[in-house]
Order: sequence, then structure tokens, then C-alpha cells
Amino acid sequence: MTKDQHISDERAWAAFEARDRAYDGRVVGAVTTTGIYCKPSCPARRPKREHVLFYPDAAAARAAGYRACLRCKPDEVGRDRLAVAEAVALIEAAEEPLGLDELAARVGYAPHHFHRLFKRATGVTPAAYARGLRARRAAAALTEEETVTEAIYEAGYSAPSRFYETANARLGMTPSAWKRGGAGVTIRWTVAPTSLGPLLIAATDKGICRVAFDEDSLQLARRFPAAEIVQGGAALESLAERVVAEVETPGRDADLPLDVQGTAFQEAVWQALRAIPAGETRSYGQLAAEIGHPRAVRAAGTACGANHVAVLIPCHRAQRTDGSMGGYAYGIDRKRVLRRREGVEE
Repeated sequence: MTKDQHISDERAWAAFEARDRAYDGRVVGAVTTTGIYCKPSCPARRPKREHVLFYPDAAAARAAGYRACLRCKPDEVGRDRLAVAEAVALIEAAEEPLGLDELAARVGYAPHHFHRLFKRATGVTPAAYARGLRARRAAAALTEEETVTEAIYEAGYSAPSRFYETANARLGMTPSAWKRGGAGVTIRWTVAPTSLGPLLIAATDKGICRVAFDEDSLQLARRFPAAEIVQGGAALESLAERVVAEVETPGRDADLPLDVQGTAFQEAVWQALRAIPAGETRSYGQLAAEIGHPRAVRAAGTACGANHVAVLIPCHRAQRTDGSMGGYAYGIDRKRVLRRREGVEE
């Protein structure tokens, strides 16, 4: 039995069978017949289930008398995670963009190896993470500053030209259009049937901007009053199928493109929500602490409620500090079902 209260032996074994990298560093499997322990993503052939015991980390497996696998090197997972976390902190604190060589050197890795490690852990390269960070800051500043130019400098760009080079790809619309509430942007929508009821799904050319139960196109138009609202489309049909699959089996498709905007604080909370593995939960207090604002517990809960894309940003994984589920914009029964489908035991 694993000591991690969030991971059952059944879920740990499923992670090993799937070679799921998301569980690396959270559980190790020790093989009683060989005396070796591995991380879930180890490429080696899987032993029989009855020969595997699970431990919460490499230290616990070593204490039980097992030795590390030389192929998957499970002891390095913790160091890798710390290095990525340190690199993220460096990127976020830097006044000027950090090159890959400098960033890798500061966390003690070779550049090519750290580039691969960072992308595997975060889903993006260090450079893409830095660009995304500046874009999010710009999106927040565009709602606060008097002019677009002021917002661009406030977000950390050296000149307006640097921001405009790829502004459309980052924001899903130009800065001025964002400032005007989406003017000139086309949003396509559909309502798809799910086991939890009708689901509104809407997207721009850049990604999904709204997923909500019990909403229709009229409510969508009120949320985006300056955009052109159009029904259907082949590209949206494909996205809608993937969104519905997320409702029926949450946590399977983390690569759906999103085009959502919020304040800097809201987006930080939403990122923290997306980092929660399926089947786990976090309290509002934990979310607040993870984004560096441990006292902003109530604000973290409010940010969860302001989520534009139900299920895709999994606010159903958030709960009160006392362990109770808290609220949910689409009804507590739906929240309970989504959590149950992920294996959360109430």
C-alpha cells in the first residue's frame, strides 16, 4: 500500500501499466523478485502484478531494501522536478529573458538535456514558457493600463514591436480587440449532449473560450458582446468531441487548445488547477499557497468560480480546507460525479 493518501495501489498499478510520466516522483514500484524499484514511466518490461509493491518515493523503497533501476533512474526524478521548479521561478523573476544556456547552467544541467526535461515536465519549452508568461501579464495589463503601449511595457516587453510580432497567436485576438471585449473575433459554438446534461462549447480560431453546462448562444453573446457569434463548423465539431470525452472520462486530454483570459491572479489559479493530476484534489488554501499568495484563500475560491471552461480547467478538483467539496457553478451533483469518475473518494 502506498503511503500517499491520494494514490491507491490500483491507481499506481494503472500508472505503471500506462507508463504515465505524470506519476513519476509520486510513487515507485518495487519488484520483489528482482529487488529493484522503478518509476512509472520506466520502459522496461512489466513484471506480474503480484510481484510489485508500491512506495511513495525512492527513499521509502531504499529503506525497504530495494535498489534503483539503472534504466529509468528513479532517484533522479526528485532532482529533476526541483530543477524545473527553480527554472520556472528564475523565468518569472527575470527582468530580461534568460537564454537556455544560462538557465540550464543556473540549475546545474546541460542545455540540451534540460530543454527536453523542462518540456516534458511543463508541456512547453523554457522559451515558450517565458513568452506565455509575458503574454498573460500583457492580457492582465490590457484591462488595467490606460493605453495598449503602457500595457505592453508593463508586461515586460522591450518594445511594442516585440509584442505585436506574435500577439494574435498569444491572445487569440489583437491587443486592441481584447481591450474592446473581442471586437472583430469570430466565436463558433455548439451545444453537445453529455451524461451530465447539455454542454455549451465555444471556440475562437485559437482555442476553446467557453465550456459550460446549461448555457446557450444568447448567454454566450452576453459574455462576448463585441464578437461575431456563429453556430457550428467542422473544426469545432472535432473539438467538441474531445471536450465531451473529457466530461465522460476526465483527465485524459490535457492538450485541448484554450483561448481564455483573466486577471493575473485568476490565470495563476487556473494554471495551478490544470497542474492537479486527475484523481487528486487541492484545497483553496493549497492553491493560494502554490501561486505564492497563501493568505488569498477566499480569492482562490473566487478564481475557481470564474473559470470559463468547465472540466478543461478542472475546478471540480478544488475543495474547502476542511475537506468538504465547496461550491461548483454547475451544481454540486455534477462536481461529485466528475470527481467520482476520476477516482476521488468522498
